Amino acid sequence: MRRLPILTGILVAALALALAAGPAAAQTLKVGMVTDMGGVDDKSFNQGSWEGIVRAIRELGIHGRYLESQQQSDYARNILEFIEQDYDLIVTVGFLLGDATLHYAKQFPDQKFAIVDYSYDPPVENIRDILFATDEAAFLAGYLAAGMTQTGVVGTFGGIALPTVTIFMDGFEAGVKYYNQVKGTNVQVLGWNAKTEQGLFAGNFESTDDGRRLAEALMDEGADIIMPVAGPVGLGAAAAAQERGAMIIGVDSDWYLTAPEFGDVILTSVVKKMDQAVFDVIQSVADGTFTGGLYWGTLAMGAVDIAPFHEFEDDVPDWLKEELEQVRQGIISGEIDIDAILYS
Repeated sequence: MRRLPILTGILVAALALALAAGPAAAQTLKVGMVTDMGGVDDKSFNQGSWEGIVRAIRELGIHGRYLESQQQSDYARNILEFIEQDYDLIVTVGFLLGDATLHYAKQFPDQKFAIVDYSYDPPVENIRDILFATDEAAFLAGYLAAGMTQTGVVGTFGGIALPTVTIFMDGFEAGVKYYNQVKGTNVQVLGWNAKTEQGLFAGNFESTDDGRRLAEALMDEGADIIMPVAGPVGLGAAAAAQERGAMIIGVDSDWYLTAPEFGDVILTSVVKKMDQAVFDVIQSVADGTFTGGLYWGTLAMGAVDIAPFHEFEDDVPDWLKEELEQVRQGIISGEIDIDAILYS
């Protein structure tokens, strides 16, 4: 299957500037994005969010720009730069930007914000919180992994123990547990236990060496399918899996498209459509309907899902594909209670 090229951060930035540089640029909506430390081309949540802005540049004629955060102290500086330049909407990406975003939202109540992977309780009037029910899609991935493992052992690990990371791991563990309940099997999950909240974490979202190390540790214990929830760290896991014949489940975006060099080991990916969510928020600013509060992307609305099997399409048996569709419908209808399965 032909693999699609991915725009690098540099090319995308050039596109944004070029499209926003026309004579009417001063009157166009200005949207700025502050990345987390993984960078705009992280093949994960930063890149997915930026692609929503790129779409808005193309379809809505906005001006879009991003500022990359190299360290946590950059968050406030980058947000303030967009405020000082009178941007209409500031999109911050990642759980770690929650405090800085709230600080400036309170200080500048007329400034509109959106934040990916964070929410506030109570809601903040000028912040649109973008969260996803990634446990629903990860449940499908766990069920798939349990049906595909040859060793009876699968694994997962995270970047940092944040709620937006562990929700993937919860869903994955629950999907494996449900498969065991249905099939009478005993597939093991390494790297995460929701009941004890104990698991494997790299402690960062940048080091591919850490990803390789954690994946090798899981494979040494028998795992032949691994789901890293760690941004670019996961690419190190994919490289290790490629060397040792294991399979990888990507997260956030379809890794077969964003990291095609690992296509031969990518079974599927747990996808959350950050691009669509960010585009929708920009559209609401453009048409005057922006409100603060929660955007909750679910399996039922198509905001989360698992990606196609690509090179593994012929390896996934028809019975498993049919059962995955039944599981999908069970989650959507509420017949399958993920939390009840996870903590049973």
